[in-house]
Amino acid sequence: MGNDTMYQPDSAKFNHGGHEVLDMHETLSTIVGGLNQCVIFRDQIQDVELRDILDRQYKFSLDEYNILVESFKTGRDPSHPTGSYKMQENNQFTFGLKAGQPTKPITQASEINDEIISGYLLAAHKQMATTKLATALETTNPVVRRVLADSIPNCIEMAYEISLYQNKKGYYQVPQLSPQDMAIMTNCFGEATSISPSKFN
Repeated sequence: MGNDTMYQPDSAKFNHGGHEVLDMHETLSTIVGGLNQCVIFRDQIQDVELRDILDRQYKFSLDEYNILVESFKTGRDPSHPTGSYKMQENNQFTFGLKAGQPTKPITQASEINDEIISGYLLAAHKQMATTKLATALETTNPVVRRVLADSIPNCIEMAYEISLYQNKKGYYQVPQLSPQDMAIMTNCFGEATSISPSKFN
């Protein structure tokens, strides 16, 4: 049999497991794809408010990308910590559905509009959050894991900001249950009572 001594990397930049490296490549590729979409669609946006959201989110996401690349390459703390994205939309959703034309695929690029672009942005943030979470769960390097974990709430916040914008514009409708069903569903669970620690000994 071979040597029983496990290989220990002598440099922090090689302190990564195989699953981590492969998943990080997937994550960074997903982030690059989302950033590229921002560049491609920016000049096609008609609404100044949506362009402002895109610009703020792009700038923040680009910095997060650089932090993640730096920590992945070095295995050490990046030059500055992950920030916390602060959206500017209020958190007031309009609930309910209104009948409208069914959504269907476009047939030519000239049909691209703010509704479609904001939908791309929302999908990109959801994909990035999902990919970062899956990668963080496979990450052995403590710095990279922390950078990934710290960035996930920012994806959630940016997705929330886009969904609020879409809801305000009527692009994103939010159905609700009836008041009776809502009351039943929100009261299906109760708080647990404390159990003495000795019960687990």
